[in-house]
Amino acid sequence: MRVIRWAGVALGGTALIAPLVSCSSSGSSQTPGKQPQAASVSASPTAPPEYPFTGKPATARRPVLAVKIENTGAGKPQAGLRSADIVYIEQVEGGLTRLMAIFSSKLPPQVGPVRSARISDLHILPQFGKPALAYSGVQSKMIPFVQQASLVDVSDSRVFSAYSRVPGRVAPYNLFASPKKLLAKAGPSVSKAKDIGFTFSDQPPAGGTPKKAVTIRYPAARFTFTWSETDKRWLIAQDGAKDMAAEGGQQGAPTIVVQWVKTDRSQFHDFHGSYTPLVHSVGKGTGFVLRDGMAYRINWSRPDEEGGTTYTTPDGKPMPLARGQVWVVLASKKPVSP
Repeated sequence: MRVIRWAGVALGGTALIAPLVSCSSSGSSQTPGKQPQAASVSASPTAPPEYPFTGKPATARRPVLAVKIENTGAGKPQAGLRSADIVYIEQVEGGLTRLMAIFSSKLPPQVGPVRSARISDLHILPQFGKPALAYSGVQSKMIPFVQQASLVDVSDSRVFSAYSRVPGRVAPYNLFASPKKLLAKAGPSVSKAKDIGFTFSDQPPAGGTPKKAVTIRYPAARFTFTWSETDKRWLIAQDGAKDMAAEGGQQGAPTIVVQWVKTDRSQFHDFHGSYTPLVHSVGKGTGFVLRDGMAYRINWSRPDEEGGTTYTTPDGKPMPLARGQVWVVLASKKPVSP
């Protein structure tokens, strides 16, 4: 008697299914002089590979676009964030925050308000290869750093035709861009999505702590992530108000990564004299991951700027993220303005 078992082998993100055939030792019913017949096995379709930024099935990897987005009340509601694969929260001058949204697997019709870039962006972006970066200016002393960075500049001063001013909003919070036009202008040199260290699974690991809501504080901003069992997402509120999207509904994501980082003073400052924080996203540290209504303690590691960030549980195993959009909160345990 033949017993057929199936074993899945993951190669390059694609699940390959192969039969393992074992024979019993109780004898053979084979007719003498005849060769045994091969087992008839129907081919099983292979599953599509996972997108490295979201863990969702995808047939192809697409170019990477990073967009700097305003994150104060004056710039809300924001457009396009619901379509981002990854959203980073970074501290900027005055203890406030700004977002950097990473788009690749899908593009919204419009994104914004688009605002200026910061030095911390140039330390986060190399892990994506050579992405396109959309922004609306930088401090003059930072221009040489942008020119030398591994990115394709698609700022409003370079590809102004991809940007427009939205009526009903006050400048500078009315500048929006078309991601499709931005990538068209960026050309073929833009890197496509690749592994940046994320691991995904439908099943959360053991050892989490149930959480209904978690609050993260910056010197002049406060974020609360509240689990919605109905939406299967962490809904986001900022400074006590629901963070609503221009397209409708509340901003939120299946996974929130809170990454404790060192934040100190950079060599740059704004016209008020406030120093620009430098967020250290390279190195090692701790934090926690929110998914499925639970919080999981993690360690993070990013040895160099060209490599991605790996998240592991305290016992050293990869920390699986829930499939879908990921928000990465780069924050300090003791928030201060540099």
